[in-house]
Amino acid sequence: MGGEEFEALLVRLSQQPFPIAQVIDAATKLQAVGQIDRAVLLYRMWAKFNPNDPFLYVIYFNLGTTLSNRGDLAGAKDAFEEAIKLKPDFFPPYINLGGVWERAGKTDEAIKTWLGVVNQLEAITGNGLNFKTMAIKQIGRVLEGNQKHAEAELILRQGLSLDQNQLDVAQHYLALRMVQCEWPIVQPWEGVSRKALMKGFSPLSIAAYTDDPILHLGVSAAYNRTIEDPPADTEYLWQQVERRPSDRLRIGYLSSDLRHHAIGFLTAEVFELHDRSKVEVFAYYCGIPPEDNIKTRIRNAVEHWVDISGMDDQTAAKRIAEDNIDILVDVNGYTRDARTRVLAFRPAPIIVNWLGFPGTMASPYHHYILADDWIIRKESEIYYTEKVLRLPCYQPNDRKRLIAPETPTRASVGLPEDAIVYCSFNGSQKITRFTFDRWMTILEKVPNSVLWQLSASENLNERLRTLAAERGIDPNRLIFAPKIANPAHLARYPLADLFLDSFPYGAHTTASDALWMGVPVLTFSGRSFASRVCGSLVRAANLPELVCDGPEDFVKRAIALGHDRETLRRYREKLVQNRDKCVLFDMDGHVRALEGLFQQMWQEFQDGNLPQPDLTNLDIYHEVAIEEDHETREMLSIEDYNDFYREKLARRHKFRPIPEDKRLWTQPASKTATTKGIRPKKRAV
Repeated sequence: MGGEEFEALLVRLSQQPFPIAQVIDAATKLQAVGQIDRAVLLYRMWAKFNPNDPFLYVIYFNLGTTLSNRGDLAGAKDAFEEAIKLKPDFFPPYINLGGVWERAGKTDEAIKTWLGVVNQLEAITGNGLNFKTMAIKQIGRVLEGNQKHAEAELILRQGLSLDQNQLDVAQHYLALRMVQCEWPIVQPWEGVSRKALMKGFSPLSIAAYTDDPILHLGVSAAYNRTIEDPPADTEYLWQQVERRPSDRLRIGYLSSDLRHHAIGFLTAEVFELHDRSKVEVFAYYCGIPPEDNIKTRIRNAVEHWVDISGMDDQTAAKRIAEDNIDILVDVNGYTRDARTRVLAFRPAPIIVNWLGFPGTMASPYHHYILADDWIIRKESEIYYTEKVLRLPCYQPNDRKRLIAPETPTRASVGLPEDAIVYCSFNGSQKITRFTFDRWMTILEKVPNSVLWQLSASENLNERLRTLAAERGIDPNRLIFAPKIANPAHLARYPLADLFLDSFPYGAHTTASDALWMGVPVLTFSGRSFASRVCGSLVRAANLPELVCDGPEDFVKRAIALGHDRETLRRYREKLVQNRDKCVLFDMDGHVRALEGLFQQMWQEFQDGNLPQPDLTNLDIYHEVAIEEDHETREMLSIEDYNDFYREKLARRHKFRPIPEDKRLWTQPASKTATTKGIRPKKRAV
């Protein structure tokens, strides 16, 4: 809208009645072309000349929204409060006002505002229900973000009681119970079924909940179906741009975690070692704004750093496509701040799942997953929709990681000088009832021992101490280490004698840290990706004997090592001696192998052999898998795992036939089940 046209509009507005629908339409058009200030002025002028209009509250709400989007939090606050004053039972401004308070850093005021909605809406009908659940979500999100886990769990439970089918609320509710070790995690109540809760698991949480790759496959597929697809009549974005020839492969890495984060720690040296004669490296960053030394290091290592945080999904995808990316590596997967929908636009001809998420994406657009021979065995490829390619060791490392120069003493961190110190610095969400029970058995059998863990919160620490006491273990033998800067954290590792892994989501970056610092790691592997990474790392560090045969062997070995300081000493020496020679820390070899796999992918694409994800029956796999109660037994105890699920599928097939697939429900399985289902019974004579 030109200047003269806008001036004329303001004159009309001041001299004659101007319908509210027209002012909203005009303001919307102004905002669409970036004329935010004019839209704000238009709303303010209309409000000035129409002080008695019954719909004035709508104008103030729209004004507040516009000001909030512009970053004028004080102006937005005043507008939303005016809207509430004019019409107290109009609830959208309460929701947005809470958001303004949150952005201003006043979370208590935000929660108070949202609680106003919750408490006002006694009668739950229609829009009232929507606004109440929306307010509850906002409260839960802020409480969770501020580490008030118990309070967040309670408010989200209230939200689920209103509507058990809110998948996002169930997802956060379950994650909160996991991080607090609230066992059993899945505990239905009146109005909220076990099935509804099971459907709420996120792909990342389910990996820590149970070692069940069929369930993981189904959960990832269900989660992906919630991500909106581009319009069906559009072409892939990479096909819509001119493809410029290049002597090098253009490799893009998409991640929110190329910073002071586990992924940043692992990948920094990868970017520095890429062969610039073979690959042109682009980093597409979608994470938080603050700067840190890892982000700076990665930015300096890549040829192109593109911050897409402020772009919408389609714009970001278009930028990637215009950069002519050949292979786009998704280093987020289904983790926080991921931009998975960017991939749905197909901004590159080849999309790879690597490192950020430990499992299958079960999406129609991830063509490859990178693993190694231990993490995904040949017979386990059926649990993945991507084609599996293998590195010498799946996980990279950073040999330049910063370590504080001084190692603290045991006394300075509250550890007994003469005890066997078992440690486990995994996040509390990885501690299951079964894992904790194994740890307590080990402490029981090694009296002169302690368990050194990361401190999450005093409430959780006290809960774990209480559970230990119920097992007859002195609660003081659980020692909690405060979270500190990573260099100082690494420096304290050598105070431990043996790292005890968790299951089913084992130590990944944490295991690499322990092994780099010379601390032996004891683990065992299950069937799922997340449960096998630690075993891969330990084997790559040349200590395959510390990968146990199963949970019973794990407990037995931990107890034996607790009584054998000499063997522990030899393991430490071996780690130190082999550190510069083992596969785990051979980053030059790792990057050359990675680039070799990129070349293989590109050749397969050029030959017309790009793998296509097979999503057949994944909704059915999900449905049958959530029926199992995963907290009464560990799935690893089921010897004939595939047959276990084939039987479930057969029972379903009997009443609702299942089409054949290339995983468990193959033609022989389908034919056998069909034959059994139609076999006539003998007549009585």
